[in-house]
Amino acid sequence: MSRLLVLSASMGSGHDAVAGELARRLSAAGHETVVTDVLEMLPGRMGTGLRGLYRSMVRHAPLVYAGIYTAFFRAGGGARPGSAPLATLAEGRLRAAVAAERADAVVSVFHLAAQLTGRMRAHGRLPVPSAVVITDFAVHRQWLHRGNDLNLCLTPEIARDVRHRLGRPATACGALLPDRFRPHPDGEASWRQRLTAGHGRPVVVLSTGAWGVGSRLGATARLLYGAGYLPVVLCGRNERLRRLLSKVPGTLAMGWVDDMPGLLAAGRALVDNAAGQMALQALAVGVPVVGYRPIPGHGAEGVRRMAVLGLAEHAADPWQLVRSLDRLTPVGETTARRVAPDRRFFQGDVVCPLEQLAAGSL
Repeated sequence: MSRLLVLSASMGSGHDAVAGELARRLSAAGHETVVTDVLEMLPGRMGTGLRGLYRSMVRHAPLVYAGIYTAFFRAGGGARPGSAPLATLAEGRLRAAVAAERADAVVSVFHLAAQLTGRMRAHGRLPVPSAVVITDFAVHRQWLHRGNDLNLCLTPEIARDVRHRLGRPATACGALLPDRFRPHPDGEASWRQRLTAGHGRPVVVLSTGAWGVGSRLGATARLLYGAGYLPVVLCGRNERLRRLLSKVPGTLAMGWVDDMPGLLAAGRALVDNAAGQMALQALAVGVPVVGYRPIPGHGAEGVRRMAVLGLAEHAADPWQLVRSLDRLTPVGETTARRVAPDRRFFQGDVVCPLEQLAAGSL
């Protein structure tokens, strides 16, 4: 039995969801896990401020965030700014946490944590091995540090790219989703009856993430309704956005939804803007994904990368969006599923590599 310290970050809900599923799988295999927020390891209220700044930028100043992403996250020649100075501020608390928890290994599921552990390993200040679970399809440079011992990626293609860029071990572990994200006819039928009662329009789900972020969502909803679909916009915990979109004719705007597998399965497709957990959840239940008007930075690059990998389509304009949906959701189909999901992508082995890492046998 090993003890593993998992470093997450409450930036939306995606990283915490991955950390929770990782902890569940490790616990089921007989290991002990402790999940902590790397933002809480920063001094004072710096982590809270960083979270609030990021949320404000992606909601209200996306062009500012796009500039920051270009400067700090994209690869480029010459000296480039990075998050190393920020990560250094958390070193003391991480060392204390490793000692207090008697951790055999540290696993990062957020890029700042990856920089923190990689830097400490490279300078001999972290006595246990470290792994990084890379949650993005488009792997920006802040995920990558040669000091980390192992990188776990969504697909074999991404793992090969990481190995090439770092010269360090990387392997595919698939998407870390709970077992409930799979085709579920009963939940699907219940949601479809609820959503389509009285009109029968095919449902298209629009994702905005836990924070309710997106551009021109009202215009997209009107476009979909005019094309014959029922747009169901998931506004997360953004109540203001839900109220605004509820006023768009023909639009169903919803807040936080607990039964996401059933809701997604009732839709003909997911219109996604971030290439994050919601896109993976849709694929897991067999619903096609179309990336459209992605949020800047990692969202835009992730949407394009998913399309290159053949996991989703990327619509560059309204005409392409409607054309993609019409092709993916042919008239007369009674379910959202066109192709059965590849279960290997959602049941990859993340436990065995981490067991080997913690045991020092990787």
